[in-house]
Amino acid sequence: MDKFYLTTAIDYVNGAPHIGHAYEKILTDIIARHFSQRTEVFFLTGTDEHGIKIQKTSKEQGMTPKELCDMNAEKFKQAWKALDVDYTKFIRTTDDYHEKVVQKIFKKLVEKGDIYKHSYEGLYCSGCECFLNEKDLTEDGLCPDHLKKPELVKEENYFFKLTKYKDAIIKHIKENPDFIVPSFRANEVLNQLEDIQDISVSRAKTNVQWGIDVLDDPDQVIYVWIDALSNYITAIGYDTENPSDLYKKLWPADVHVIGKDILKFHSIYWPAFLLALDLPLPKHIFAHGWITIDESKMSKSLGNVISPTAVLENFEMEYPDAFRYYMATSAPCGKDGNYSDADFKEKVNAHLANSMGNLLNRTLSMLVKYFDGEIKPEFKEQSDLFKKALGTVKVVENHFNHFEIAEAAQEIIGLVDMTNKYVTDNAPWTLAKEEKWTECGIVLTTVLEIMCIVSSLIYPYCPNIAKEMAKQLSFNLDTKLDDLTCDNIKVGKLISKEEIKPVFLRIDSEFADKTAKSSKK
Repeated sequence: MDKFYLTTAIDYVNGAPHIGHAYEKILTDIIARHFSQRTEVFFLTGTDEHGIKIQKTSKEQGMTPKELCDMNAEKFKQAWKALDVDYTKFIRTTDDYHEKVVQKIFKKLVEKGDIYKHSYEGLYCSGCECFLNEKDLTEDGLCPDHLKKPELVKEENYFFKLTKYKDAIIKHIKENPDFIVPSFRANEVLNQLEDIQDISVSRAKTNVQWGIDVLDDPDQVIYVWIDALSNYITAIGYDTENPSDLYKKLWPADVHVIGKDILKFHSIYWPAFLLALDLPLPKHIFAHGWITIDESKMSKSLGNVISPTAVLENFEMEYPDAFRYYMATSAPCGKDGNYSDADFKEKVNAHLANSMGNLLNRTLSMLVKYFDGEIKPEFKEQSDLFKKALGTVKVVENHFNHFEIAEAAQEIIGLVDMTNKYVTDNAPWTLAKEEKWTECGIVLTTVLEIMCIVSSLIYPYCPNIAKEMAKQLSFNLDTKLDDLTCDNIKVGKLISKEEIKPVFLRIDSEFADKTAKSSKK
């Protein structure tokens, strides 16, 4: 593997980011950080800034569409910064280079005969940004996702010959069972392909003004899907005439991380556009589930739309690690997850404070108490636990190969639990009491070796906690996963009493929860 190129969906900027946006960005950042421990990574995210919703929202708020886009794009950037989402590039579809290449792509497909002009009357849902068929609607004639009645639109648009590529897409999905992740979603896509029709790829300016102009036809703007989906190639320097070296190095993408609600567009429309351009298809499309709030779907009318930084502010957390970990482990691969304050506290306290943080803290404290923080040569001894730890590394890698983020975390915490049991079974405090110093030192050193592995594995989820763990262990966190060993703890002075500190305080402790602390005064 000489590179790993991954992308998120680009977020629509007619509103501020919420916890659902954050879930996807955190998942993708964790995948990016994991693969950065294996190879060179390019991580793309950004914002989708054209279309009727931006046009309407900006008018309602008394500003221009570009002013609304500038304001909200900055909110997304600030949110991802607060959550330690470390992307390589942030693309905006109003970026000049993107708009120009999208126009070239559109023109090329017109010249090829894959885009044609056609008068059309259909049911348009502005929430979905697409035309719907009667069979797509509920019994009451509503869009099933937005529960609103689509409007009847009659206009002359450009259409893309999606039907031309139907058989090729079906063949690709069937011959590449890991193209769509999780695999159970492939049948859903194949069913959608059964009645697929050519799709509108432009809108008349009489209805939509805020978009990229069609070259040679100033009365039309390029419709959202060719514009938005093309970001995955324009951001890395694709051009219809002279693609950049970066594009040649990175494409095809290793994975597009998206929500299940836009799987159709990524697994049918996007492959068709790429086939029409004679470009390779992405290797994987990972469709994650939705996040509910206290078991209810997020809704502005219910008032349960949570800002991604609200949890950090509510619990007064300096770092986002606990929130990142919780979100990443909230659902198995591709399934829906749930957020609740009570579950958040319970899980992160149990996994990050009680199991992982406390294991490191008490082991280092015993090393200082019994050996003044020093590792002696005779403490370095092989253990069956080492084999299990290095085996866990391979299991975690395999889970990430299949984008099973929650499942990988479960393996990491399983290794922590196994190490806690090793401490209980070997009782170093009893060995010290019996003055079996070498045996006591071997147990403590064995645990610290395992904690080096744990710090490396937990880094993608909890980068700040991992860095603090590695610092106290004098472990190089830049070590690639393939180079990990159980021989990281060096002989000699490791740590002093003053250097030991909890890597994660329980959320309800008086030290971690400043609100609880101040209420006691």
